[in-house]
Amino acid sequence: PDVATARRIGRQLVEERCAACANLLPPIESIYWWEDKVESANEILVLFKTSADRYHALETTLRQLHPYEVPEIISFRVEQGLPEYLHWVLTSCALPREAR
Repeated sequence: PDVATARRIGRQLVEERCAACANLLPPIESIYWWEDKVESANEILVLFKTSADRYHALETTLRQLHPYEVPEIISFRVEQGLPEYLHWVLTSCALPREAR
């Protein structure tokens, strides 16, 4: 819902290697249906880069940390990308051997 919450959640997910990166986008205005009426709110959109292996951990942790009852969590598979960047995402999300 706000920059402070987005930073806190983003930092924790990166520190826990659930995500390689969290990009906080500028405030956006959302207009949506909630509990049978149209609502609007200023929010922060966060894009997390993670691996397929770490997606479940990211979703689980994000749901625990997020203050919304139903946070927007949407996954997109990357079909192509700069190989070095994709390798960086995989290695950044990989758990240390002792934690596996």
